[in-house]
Amino acid sequence: MDYERRQFLGLGVSGCFAGIALGALPYFGCNTLQVKKNENQLGVVEVSPVEDLMREHGALNRVLLIYQEVIRRIDEKEDYKPKLLKTSAQLIQSFIENYHEKLEEEYIFPRLKKAGKLVELIDTLTTQHQAGRRLTARVIALSSPSHVKNDADLFKIKEALSLFIRMYRPHEAREDTILFPEFKTLITPKEYDELGDKFEDKEHELFGKEGFEAVIDQIAGIEKDLGIYDLAQFTPKQI
Repeated sequence: MDYERRQFLGLGVSGCFAGIALGALPYFGCNTLQVKKNENQLGVVEVSPVEDLMREHGALNRVLLIYQEVIRRIDEKEDYKPKLLKTSAQLIQSFIENYHEKLEEEYIFPRLKKAGKLVELIDTLTTQHQAGRRLTARVIALSSPSHVKNDADLFKIKEALSLFIRMYRPHEAREDTILFPEFKTLITPKEYDELGDKFEDKEHELFGKEGFEAVIDQIAGIEKDLGIYDLAQFTPKQI
């Protein structure tokens, strides 16, 4: 079964046309739909470029949870496993800052600015991208075994992680709820489809055939090592 990036199972062409008839699907969703049939006659539907970006925000959120666990461990005088922190920060640097944010800066922000839309928001988002890269570089530099018992450096690590989390929670929320919806109003179905292909090609160029799935596997491995992978542990025991 094909698990290629930007595809999911279970919807066929008939579902798309039914959605159009009911007014339930946006036009660009069906334009990017490409159906293949496997031996079980299940449809395979491409994921749109904005859905790509939002799924990448999900990956970012999982690393932010790792950062929160590191802060907790430092506060509780537990081993926060600096090697895992460094790997997490490097994932942010390679996948979010050098790939995801570059896509936004090259394809999303200019189109909106040219149309005179959300200019102030885009300026703020761009400034935050730059600040995030500086914070990530600081975390990577401090995430070495030599800093484990240095209280001054531990404080600097906590500060950098806290600042990063505080900035990126509202950052990605504004992009998901304001920036991306506005962008969709400015692009034609053909352009939207072509943009999805560009995103996919760039992802595979940088991260290989598995792309997004390989990054998620890495994040899951870190979560398991830190003991925060099991989702059930976050359910309140008493409400």
